[in-house]
Amino acid sequence: MNVEKEKLEKAAFILKTIAHPTRLAVIAQLQDKEELSVNELMEITGCEQSLLSHHLINMKTKGLLKVRKEGTSAYYSLKEINLGSVLTCIEKCNCHM
Repeated sequence: MNVEKEKLEKAAFILKTIAHPTRLAVIAQLQDKEELSVNELMEITGCEQSLLSHHLINMKTKGLLKVRKEGTSAYYSLKEINLGSVLTCIEKCNCHM
């Protein structure tokens, strides 16, 4: 397997960033809905606003999400549109976990 070091480093960076059930849930929802408000994501994930905001800001800061502000509301979407492919790989994995 001859994968470029730069690609491996980027993959590791992304995997470290999304390695949390709440973050994976956010990605799954944004893959389906394209854009959701913080309130919608709170309802879907069952996560408290402060904790969810922490996860969203982390993923935004690291370049995986983008945010659009409308009044007092914030709407998140995937900046890395192929990020959902990671979830597809996880779903197809036959690992015995």
